Amino acid sequence: YQRRVRGVHVVQHNCKAVVSTQSTGPHWNGRSGVHTHMTNTRITDPEIIEQRYPVLVDQFTLRAGSGGTGQHAGGDGLVRTLRFRRPLTLCCLTERRSTAPYGMEGGGDGAKGRNILRRKNGQVIALGAKCAVKVNPGDVFILETPGGGGWGCPDNVQDNRYHSLRGITRDEEMPAKLRRVEIKGSVAQYTRNQESA
Repeated sequence: YQRRVRGVHVVQHNCKAVVSTQSTGPHWNGRSGVHTHMTNTRITDPEIIEQRYPVLVDQFTLRAGSGGTGQHAGGDGLVRTLRFRRPLTLCCLTERRSTAPYGMEGGGDGAKGRNILRRKNGQVIALGAKCAVKVNPGDVFILETPGGGGWGCPDNVQDNRYHSLRGITRDEEMPAKLRRVEIKGSVAQYTRNQESA
């Protein structure tokens, strides 16, 4: 966005990485709302975004039901809604808007992502995967990230039912007889450290 610093006109460019989801595999359900295949990035807290940029974060939630079905469900994507407080140029560099994340071994496809701009006057515009558009105060950008593809024919969904009925989100929380994958490594240790703080 553009601003004045000590009387000098400055154009500021910012890039935000937005998390999406993880597909599933033969022994695990996909993770919802996580970075995958990205390094040296973390999602920025909504409070920091609102402090640093001329936007308000109206919504930041999981996109329920966006993961593909199967013996192991794909993870759900996210919905992030930004309300602009100043005139800006919004640039999108996104993927999986025209082609759904595919399922494997009979699993269902995840939902395609969507980029939607709702103008202050009520006009709704479906933006493409890669675009640049001028926005004004009061305009709202709705980013829906894709869901992950499912794995396996949905005939045997015991593990998925166990997860969803009991609100379990991590394999460590499953009973030992249903646990198939031991989660380990530096990322798992980092996650445990963060969750125990």
